[in-house]
Amino acid sequence: MSLFKARDWWSTILGEKEEFDQGCLCVADVDNSGSGQDKVIVGSYKGYLRIFNPHPVKPGDEVQPEDLLLEVQLREPILQVEVGKFVSGTEGLHLAVLHCRKLCVYAVSGTQGNVEHGNQYQIKLMYEHNLQRTACNMTYGPFGGVKGRDLICIQSMDGMLMLFEQESYAFGRFLPGFLLPGPLAYSSRTDSFITVSSCQQVESYKYQVLAFATDADERPDTERQKLSSGKRLAVDWVLNIGEQARDICIVSFNQGFSSVFVLGERNFFCLKDNGQIRFMKKLDYSPSCFLPYCSVQEGTINTLIANHSKMLNVYQDVTLKWATQLPCIPVSVKVANFQDLKGVTVTLSDDGHLQCSYLGTDPSLFQAPKVDSREINYEEMNAEMKELQKIIREATKTQDILPESEKQRDVTVTAEVSPDLDEESQAFDSEVKAGAVPSVTVKITIQSRVTAQKPNLAVCVQAPLAVTCDQFVFDDLEPDSSETVVLSVFLKENCSPSELEGTCMVSYNIPTELNPEGIPRVSQCNFSLPLKLVCFPAQPSKAANHKLTIDTNKPPISFVTIFPDFVDPSEGDQANALGFQFLTGSKTTLLASKTSQRYRIQSDHLEDLWLVTKELIHRLQEHFKKQNCKDFACTFSGSIPLQEYFELIDRHFELRLNAEKYQELLSERAVQFRAIERRLLTRFKDKTPTPLQHLDTLLEGTFREVIALADAAEENQANMFQAFAKLKSATHLVIMLISLWQKLSTDQTAILEATLLPLAEDTQELGWEETVDAAVSYLLRTCLSKSSKEQALTLSSQLSMPKDTSRLKKNITLFCDRLAKGGRLSLSTDSATQQAAVMPGGCATIPESDLEERTIIPGSTAMFASHRQTTKQKSKP
Repeated sequence: MSLFKARDWWSTILGEKEEFDQGCLCVADVDNSGSGQDKVIVGSYKGYLRIFNPHPVKPGDEVQPEDLLLEVQLREPILQVEVGKFVSGTEGLHLAVLHCRKLCVYAVSGTQGNVEHGNQYQIKLMYEHNLQRTACNMTYGPFGGVKGRDLICIQSMDGMLMLFEQESYAFGRFLPGFLLPGPLAYSSRTDSFITVSSCQQVESYKYQVLAFATDADERPDTERQKLSSGKRLAVDWVLNIGEQARDICIVSFNQGFSSVFVLGERNFFCLKDNGQIRFMKKLDYSPSCFLPYCSVQEGTINTLIANHSKMLNVYQDVTLKWATQLPCIPVSVKVANFQDLKGVTVTLSDDGHLQCSYLGTDPSLFQAPKVDSREINYEEMNAEMKELQKIIREATKTQDILPESEKQRDVTVTAEVSPDLDEESQAFDSEVKAGAVPSVTVKITIQSRVTAQKPNLAVCVQAPLAVTCDQFVFDDLEPDSSETVVLSVFLKENCSPSELEGTCMVSYNIPTELNPEGIPRVSQCNFSLPLKLVCFPAQPSKAANHKLTIDTNKPPISFVTIFPDFVDPSEGDQANALGFQFLTGSKTTLLASKTSQRYRIQSDHLEDLWLVTKELIHRLQEHFKKQNCKDFACTFSGSIPLQEYFELIDRHFELRLNAEKYQELLSERAVQFRAIERRLLTRFKDKTPTPLQHLDTLLEGTFREVIALADAAEENQANMFQAFAKLKSATHLVIMLISLWQKLSTDQTAILEATLLPLAEDTQELGWEETVDAAVSYLLRTCLSKSSKEQALTLSSQLSMPKDTSRLKKNITLFCDRLAKGGRLSLSTDSATQQAAVMPGGCATIPESDLEERTIIPGSTAMFASHRQTTKQKSKP
């Protein structure tokens, strides 16, 4: 932040909710008063044209009514205003106003007032040109070396330069290779037009070349490309700057030397007349506008550069000479002469803040008052110190993270999920192959107790789920007001989700006295989606490859009671089997035992067991909670399906290896393709034609290989996404089974989830396998370690993709074994001491050879299935 602020000499706010941009500000003696005093001309996108003559009685005074010379609405948006010699027969200055489809030239004149209201100003239309193409910007100057008058060049949105010789239209030319319009400037010394193309190149076109080139209005595009149709428009010089340009200005020292200044997105360039770089400056901020002007020192140029941090920097060539703070972000900056004050900086923001300021400092007249000398009462000071220490101790004991004022949120957000699916599905662009993809409505309400500025609502659901709209922007919320939005959630991609949850987050600003712009705040809430969003009732299946049995301490509950949305009420209490058909095609069956307190979940795929198992346990807990039953518990005493889980890990890791191979092959083919291109270009540029030697055939073959590899890589990426979704579902299932098996607490379950599910999405740079391996290894060396020797082992600080998954699978197996022997998860630093008390005798060392040969651990309370046949036993629940 600057030590110095721009000294406000005169300022005003233009209109209400009007918009302004770079070309909307101009400074000149537009009324030809001859006094050398500039006027400020401003045009807005709402069509208002205003002319000011600032002259405050004292610097910083309010705007006087007589400062506004003229205000008129032209009914069309004003893109740019310029002042020059635009009328033939006179060398007086006139005002050119550029609209989207019109160019108007006005004469501004003032009439001496006879009363105290002062002079009266008016504009008179001298001539206008109706444009056949939508205009973007314009420039003017003595094109072709004419004397005493200025011609106008307008650039259209489709790349045509339209030149006007004052009252008459001269000709139009299309810029070659045009895509998007860029800034345009005219150099009178070289008689050329300079612009920046969408290829990020500064291009210069001679006026004479434009004049003798093929007329754009008479010949179609196909003919203009032929040499026989006339002289082709050729560029004078080209310079690649590697970024888009915000503005171009041309400053001349004298008749024999001028410089082209280009403001980029991150750099500032000064070029010679021939396109060579004179100097450049790398900016460490994002600029918004600039203005170069001649310096008082010979051979140097001063430049004003404003940025989006409300700073105005003054450079002498590449040296920063001054930095000052502005009250707003300017989109245009000019230098003007008012009364006896020269070099006034005029800035205009996009919301109409017009300010005339000067650079400098004002002396501070503040003097610190003298401190009254008094004796210190040490008893009172000690009593106050003890009271403060007591308050500090009580504050450190509290467990609340938020302060007292934050316990009642200023802005609250709530989400209400509709109990029924939408009658008319809102799913769009869904890749699911099912006949009809359902959707469910979510109603989100934002309530504010205070003034909330710039509220922004973001709704997030985890892929493959999607929402119809995930971003909402509101106007400022007044105190005790609310906003409501409605959206729909549906299954977009052809795989089952691992979570049926979503998050709503509102970001807003709370204004304070010290910070009117507001302090950023965030409020959020979660919502749960119904299971019927991704599956529907189906006939139960007797046979399945994967089976799980959940034990409870209460008699079984009828499915009519806990699954009323999936069971036909006509079946009554006899329904002890329930089928779930997922939209992706797989099926899961839920069975309730008639003689024991058990439930069985079975499916052909391990990952499909997760959502049904989670829903079953959740609904059982809610059912007994309503009946005020506090001792309900679920347990799992079967075998953890690690072998089937490892197959999903191997499948996901295989696809990651394939992605690496495709990336390497694509890189090789791309290098080959560029090498062939270089050789072909060399042959084509050669003055003496030589045979291509089948280089064109080789180029086409390489191109086809690149396309085929890209398609294969894209297909592999889609398969990897589906494999990761299955892996996450299976991981959720394993976490739940381990927590039920070992009766883990909520904190220990949270540590287990953070260990096995550290990533919401995995990439080639940071994948699931190496992250989980590092987390499991850390727990094995800390809270689950068997001795201090293991704790002394250091972990690698750099994560990299492993060569295979053998180490990860061994660590997960060892992790489950130590949990089976009494180990407990903890992040405490003295976990080794705690572990010695919890695990008498410690954990026995398990040789790696044992892990490879057998996976049933003697003495453990559960078995880890090493063969698929273990989970295919057809035992009744």
